[in-house]
Amino acid sequence: MIEVTTNTTFSNLEAYFEHIPENTFVSYTFFNALENSFSIGKDTGWLPFPLIAREEGKAIGFLPTFIKEHSYGEYVFDWVWAEAFQKHGLSYFPKIVCSIPFTPISGPRILAKDLEVKRMLIKALEKIMHQHKISSCHFLFTNSEDQKILNESGWMHRQGVQFRWTNKNYKTYDDFLNTLSQPKRKKIKQERKKLDNLNLNVIRKTGSNILEEDLQFFYQCYCNTYAIHKSTPYLTYDFFYEIYKKISNKILLIIAYDSDGPVGSALNIFDNNNLYGRYWGAIKYIPYLHFELCYYQGQEYCIENNLSIFEGGAQGEHKLARGFEPFETYSSHYIVNEEFRDAISKFLEEEGDRMSVYTNELEERSPYKNE
Repeated sequence: MIEVTTNTTFSNLEAYFEHIPENTFVSYTFFNALENSFSIGKDTGWLPFPLIAREEGKAIGFLPTFIKEHSYGEYVFDWVWAEAFQKHGLSYFPKIVCSIPFTPISGPRILAKDLEVKRMLIKALEKIMHQHKISSCHFLFTNSEDQKILNESGWMHRQGVQFRWTNKNYKTYDDFLNTLSQPKRKKIKQERKKLDNLNLNVIRKTGSNILEEDLQFFYQCYCNTYAIHKSTPYLTYDFFYEIYKKISNKILLIIAYDSDGPVGSALNIFDNNNLYGRYWGAIKYIPYLHFELCYYQGQEYCIENNLSIFEGGAQGEHKLARGFEPFETYSSHYIVNEEFRDAISKFLEEEGDRMSVYTNELEERSPYKNE
């Protein structure tokens, strides 16, 4: 007999992560680092609430779900929905979210091998929402397989767009530049030359070459990015320190130096095929430094190490001019209140039409030759 229960922590669920292919972001190490560092949990608005499935005491699947009291750190925006609930005297929060906190990267969210177990977890989640009068649940940045299951289960579909760079078997960075249209190629060369004229030294480090002092400097930069926008960092230093200790072999740390010392840094995660641009910052404003550390250095690293895809993170049409191309992202939503469900369904249908037009326009602005 299959039993579905809930938990209030990820710290004892290591066996449940074994049901998915290797994925750094959907891994026990990553979630445990978030929890141990207090980046999620009490006072963060991200309360762990995983649904877990067992058969005869054996782990067979789970959902990385959270009780949320706000919509920060999700990158799929539903503030308008929350405002509509409030105007009608209804509570939108708390809600349930199934996602990787602060990480807009597509991947598996229904973590089970068996299709029936996946469907059972979804049904159990719906039952919890109705029983406990929770307004809604949101699966964010799902892969196509999970999106299909959620669509078949009657959940509402939402489409988004991000940008990624594809390594088309380039041997050198010039090989890549030569595939771009002349204006785009010229723009990148000009930006990089201006930085060269400043005599900046950019170093890429992975694994044991990353020193603790490097990580400390990176975190100073990361915090400064938030300070500039009068905001507070989502992630604590302890989070970065824990992944540095556990998975430094999957971290690409890029640091730029001028004559006075380090001035900026970007931290990326990579696997056998993909590079994921995640976090960056600088302690000095230097024009084009962001593009160098967050895009051009990552592209070069992919070429040198035969990585196929470089995902640049959420939003940013400026990525288009630097060789990144648009691709669709997906999320799924269940609204308990039927009237609001109908209204939001209509909203998503109209938004989807606009998003399709927008994506087509982006594709027409391809930076590549003869496209």
